[in-house]
Amino acid sequence: MTTENISPAKQSFIGLQMLFVAFGALVLVPLITGLNPNTALLTAGVGTLLFQLCTKRQVPIFLASSFAFIAPIQYGVQQWGISVTMGGLVFTGLTYFLLSALVKFKGAAILDKLFPPVVVGPIIIIIGLGLAPVAVDMAIGKTSNVPYEQAVIVSMVTLVTTLVIAVFAKGLMKLVPILFAIVVGYILSIFMGLVDFQPVIDAKWFSLPEFTTPEFKLEAILYLLPISLAPAVEHVGGIMAISSVAGKNYLEKPGLHRTLLGDGVATSAAAFLGGPPNTTYAEVTGAVMLTKNFNPKIMTWAAFWAIAVSFCGKVGAFLQTIPNVVMGGIMMLVFGSIAAVGMSTLIRAKVNLGEARNLCIVSVVMTFGIGGMLIDVGMFSLKGISLCAIVAILMNLLLPKETSKSEE
Repeated sequence: MTTENISPAKQSFIGLQMLFVAFGALVLVPLITGLNPNTALLTAGVGTLLFQLCTKRQVPIFLASSFAFIAPIQYGVQQWGISVTMGGLVFTGLTYFLLSALVKFKGAAILDKLFPPVVVGPIIIIIGLGLAPVAVDMAIGKTSNVPYEQAVIVSMVTLVTTLVIAVFAKGLMKLVPILFAIVVGYILSIFMGLVDFQPVIDAKWFSLPEFTTPEFKLEAILYLLPISLAPAVEHVGGIMAISSVAGKNYLEKPGLHRTLLGDGVATSAAAFLGGPPNTTYAEVTGAVMLTKNFNPKIMTWAAFWAIAVSFCGKVGAFLQTIPNVVMGGIMMLVFGSIAAVGMSTLIRAKVNLGEARNLCIVSVVMTFGIGGMLIDVGMFSLKGISLCAIVAILMNLLLPKETSKSEE
């Protein structure tokens, strides 16, 4: 029996399973960046529904918190505060809108020209490696009041749990290593006396998520806007993956331009409400492949569940009691895996680093990103992922490609 024919009640239950698969990664981003996890749940649900509206509910994917924005959000909050950072993130949806228009009028091939693997690969590597010091600081207790010895025990047990589940688990369990690691790390933290349950006791069962009114500042907008290039291009890979899993070409119907538009609308809407930007979740695509639940209505139910849970104050309070050291242990693997995806992008595309042009692009981007290069001219400044993205795109467009022997 396919999910096209099953009852709404069963679809609802399967939708809850899909939210369960996404849950660990979904709440990880707000917990790391200091945003409200209930708001992230709400914006994931709303974002998924908006995506379905843009794509005429044809694609079975779930959208939630994007890891690519962790470091930029942390920098933005320190530099300008949450409201201005959210204002900048609202505008990141414009990148998706522009790419959507390009694809509609020029075809999907235009993305290969503007964002080939030699551009996207090193940017993704920098997103992962740039977060490595954050993971280590949290894992050893630098960002909390946990003593070093306790911090290392908790974070390493959490990390090992993540590794064991990711490598040895079977079925749906294999798709939720973050969730299982949080549970194990949290239980160990309770035994070590690192968890204070008072906020959970004090919290109401029903309460509104925290909303942040965005403020708009040009410097923040210019800093955050280019960062969305990497997840926007990754979105294409996500749509190709779900197309392969479902046996349908979603690049043609509803069309890549519609899926990009949907992701952009979801991202801007999330930031407008005070949540992290959204992206398509590979974990949920894996669950779709495993369970053969290809009906997009399942994701509608998952979105409804996310919205419903977001109004439970005790859920948010409970999530915020998870110690930083637990998050640090998980991030050791998560951030490294982001960098590995970037390397895989270069390897799969067989990018020839023996070619001077490619070597220059990758080298400059890596040095700028890891070294913390800053371009500061008056009121205008660029650094981090946004600077790397712009530099990579410009170098790719300006540096001439080597002529092959067959063309000589």
